Amino acid sequence: MYLRGSKWSMTRRRRPINFFRLAVLLVLIGAAVYVNQVVVPTTPPLFIPTPTPTRDPESYVADAEQLFTAGKLTQAIDAYKQAIKVEPNNASNYVDLARIQIFMRDYQNALANAENALLINPNNPVAMAYRGWAMYFLADYSGSEVALQKALELDPNNALAHAFYAELEGYKYTLDNDPVAMNKAIEESRLARDLGPNLLETHRARALVLDWTDNKEEAVAEFQAAIAINKNIAELHVDLGTVYVALGDDTQAIEEFNQAIPLNPTDPLPLTSLARTYMRMGEYAKGIQYAIEAVKNAPTDPYMYGNLGSVYYSNKEFDKSAENLRLAVRGGTTADGKTVQGIPLDYTLRVQEYYNRYGLALARTNQCGDAIQIANALLNGVPNDETSVYNANEMIKICQDNLSGKNTPFPTQPSGTSQ
Repeated sequence: MYLRGSKWSMTRRRRPINFFRLAVLLVLIGAAVYVNQVVVPTTPPLFIPTPTPTRDPESYVADAEQLFTAGKLTQAIDAYKQAIKVEPNNASNYVDLARIQIFMRDYQNALANAENALLINPNNPVAMAYRGWAMYFLADYSGSEVALQKALELDPNNALAHAFYAELEGYKYTLDNDPVAMNKAIEESRLARDLGPNLLETHRARALVLDWTDNKEEAVAEFQAAIAINKNIAELHVDLGTVYVALGDDTQAIEEFNQAIPLNPTDPLPLTSLARTYMRMGEYAKGIQYAIEAVKNAPTDPYMYGNLGSVYYSNKEFDKSAENLRLAVRGGTTADGKTVQGIPLDYTLRVQEYYNRYGLALARTNQCGDAIQIANALLNGVPNDETSVYNANEMIKICQDNLSGKNTPFPTQPSGTSQ
């Protein structure tokens, strides 16, 4: 039978199956399924950058530790910051960063990082100890004591907390000669060293206490022990140099100060220490040179201007002395627009030195209105200090002689100089 109008016929012969083509087709289908299920999910989208592999935070920490040991503290700080970016919940990295920032005298950031560590773990005794130490350097002595006592509550054998507590108590002694504070400082410094004989902080604290109790030779030995642990901490060399100054060993002192400068080039303290050492030795040109460099490093620090003015005074450059000591005592604005806060008068030897020499420099340059004001400030503010009272009367005498036309010789009495 046939259907009209159609090419299709039930009796039409079928073409034989081409098994080769069928096999090829099956292979192509299988390949398409594989690509869709396996390859596509693992292929990044087009035109999107491939992510950079994340570096192991431990590698940053290892780098930081090596840099710290090598005395490259700025680079060590950067390495710890990188470790924190990769692993922001690791409290120990914040603690180690705070420690280095304290050695770099960056106390505000050190405090912030110690507190960051405590946010992660409020019961971290080491973080609490460094928090207390940073607060001590920021002159928050009551806050420092609270933090250090808390650290010792968390861990009574915390050598760092004992060391920092010894330093705090020793400083209290220097303020008012409180024997109770000094006995506490001695006890805490010995305990700290016994608990942490391999920590430079414990030897440093013990050395400071020995220095404050006039055991200078023993202080030298403890500072040297701290330096043996890490010879690349600038502050340790400055502290040791200061003890050498007290012992009258200017050569060793200058060597230590010079070692400190390249370890922390932006720190004005080694430069200031050199300036004052050369001033005491009578090498005023060198002293002025280092004091100027110290001012450049800390252009808003009134003590830097005080030291520079003091060296100028020793060199009898009274105009320049008065100019710089004015910034130290009264504060003001520098030639390049920096604001300096004046130092209030107290019984601190260095502060009295600045006031004494400022008033004498004013008197010698016939600025007697200001000189008499400084004289009265000394007589009323520190009446129990014989040197300041003498110098105040000397200012008045010089101004009286200026009015009468007399020439006033350079005073033979000491004018409050201290190292």
